[in-house]
Amino acid sequence: MGAFPTPLAAFGLVYAIMFVKGFPEEAIFNVMSYGAVGGSNTDSSQAISEAWKAACNSKTKSSTVLIPKRQTVMVKPILLSGPCRVKSITFMINGVIMAPTSPKEWAGTDKSLWLAFEGISRLSITGSSIGKIDGRGTGWWNQSCRDHPSLEGRTLIAPTATKIISCNDTNLSNLHFINSSQAHVLLMECRRTEIKNLVITAPESSPNTDGIHIHSSHNIIIKNTTIGTGDDCVSTGDYTSRVNISHIKCGPGHGISIGSLGKSGNFVQVEDISVSNIYFKGTTNRARIKTWQVNGNSK
Repeated sequence: MGAFPTPLAAFGLVYAIMFVKGFPEEAIFNVMSYGAVGGSNTDSSQAISEAWKAACNSKTKSSTVLIPKRQTVMVKPILLSGPCRVKSITFMINGVIMAPTSPKEWAGTDKSLWLAFEGISRLSITGSSIGKIDGRGTGWWNQSCRDHPSLEGRTLIAPTATKIISCNDTNLSNLHFINSSQAHVLLMECRRTEIKNLVITAPESSPNTDGIHIHSSHNIIIKNTTIGTGDDCVSTGDYTSRVNISHIKCGPGHGISIGSLGKSGNFVQVEDISVSNIYFKGTTNRARIKTWQVNGNSK
């Protein structure tokens, strides 16, 4: 990754700089110009990390990290973090991002994380109609403790395809998620998030592959999305409020769930969850609330 860029890559980087100089409102950072290599077996994590750092620290008002059309890049576990200098930043996937196929690639890392964003304001993760995030989760499914309770080396935790942590004013849209090792999208401690126009798919038999899970987050809109996986289409966890879920095609899967809540026997508060205009097909449940018995009052 320390090699000099090819003439074509260098030209792309120079072109991006020239573009910014002429139009200082926005900068575009093409990951191919930072050394990303197309193909399913070459690690492009460093290139994406460098493109993100440049975009995050850009002197323009907004910036975009671009995965271009007709490019497939493989990314090992990566955390893209803020705060950023730019007022708004976009992670644009017009091609395909793939995870490694082997769980061994997570050795020594947080096994719940693959593609993660943390501590960013005004983040947009979006793409064209062909933009795809492929978790390639078969290797994890084959060692899950749910389906293989007697297997040596079985795992309880597996990577979430896209984890968004402590981000405010976020947009997630126009992407196709497939075959995550576990949940496809997770919001944790986020405020003011809009999720729309997604397609999320995984085999009905795949373990714990929730479409979207929301935890400790507030003011969330999820709409105009198709989800068919091996678990909940949408689920909300503890300390979540003001969530509007509408115009969802759900199935196969377990439906839309509030919970599970209070698993550790603690008091939790979840409120103002709205679910409307949902088309269920082939789900084990429709909309439900899942709670654990706790001592005292719950709300």
